[in-house]
Amino acid sequence: MAQGGERSGAGRRRALGQNFLIDQDVAFRTVQAAEVVEGSRVLEIGPGHGVLTRPLLAAGAQVFAVEIDERLAASLIEKDLSGLTVARADFLRFDLDRLGAEPMLVVANLPYSTGTAILERLLAFPERFPRIVVMLQKEVAQRVAAQPGSRSYGSLSVLTALWAEATVVLDVPPASFRPPPKVDSAVVRLDVKPTPRIPVADDDAFRRVVRAAFAQKRKMLRNTLRVAFGDEAPGVLERTGIDGRRRAETLTLDEFARLTSEVVGLA
Repeated sequence: MAQGGERSGAGRRRALGQNFLIDQDVAFRTVQAAEVVEGSRVLEIGPGHGVLTRPLLAAGAQVFAVEIDERLAASLIEKDLSGLTVARADFLRFDLDRLGAEPMLVVANLPYSTGTAILERLLAFPERFPRIVVMLQKEVAQRVAAQPGSRSYGSLSVLTALWAEATVVLDVPPASFRPPPKVDSAVVRLDVKPTPRIPVADDDAFRRVVRAAFAQKRKMLRNTLRVAFGDEAPGVLERTGIDGRRRAETLTLDEFARLTSEVVGLA
């Protein structure tokens, strides 16, 4: 799939910023990490030249590929590969009803520029996508899987953890792409739960609390939350028993859920 970079005469489009996976071993190990078996229904976002598509099909998967690049989509369609359906579309605007009602695995190499947005959209439909194995910029993959107290822990870590257990399963060097990007990549596996791992009073309020807490990273909670909730912030913290001198990167998923309950109670 396409990731960061410029288009050359070799078939890359500057506007899309494409670097194509060429490492067959990385493709095979990605499919292995997804535990694809005969008959698996798989959504692949950004198949590019099909380096990941082919081992998916070889494993017996029925693959629905969504490709934004018209020429790449046409090339895959012309190959007429058994078990492959191709849609030319931007996944962020793609009608998910076209995938059918049954759950699907997601196996994909995501673009650096939109990888986080695509992941957030997938997690918004946990009943549809119970397992997600995607390649991202390494820094982003580390944030997705980060634990409280680590340097990479942030809002993306918490919002992901609400719905999924995430594990970085494979580091991927620039040499695995043509042309090589300027950053490393990594494959992350998300085992998605059908319901939130911790009950939250309101999903939108949870997102608001998490993003407010991390808006000024490294600052104390009583200061970051005051920006979003004004003079109510000290009372919210006091009622949850969370020390306002702590920083957002030290809070657990459960503590963010408790903060959310108090914020919802203000309405």
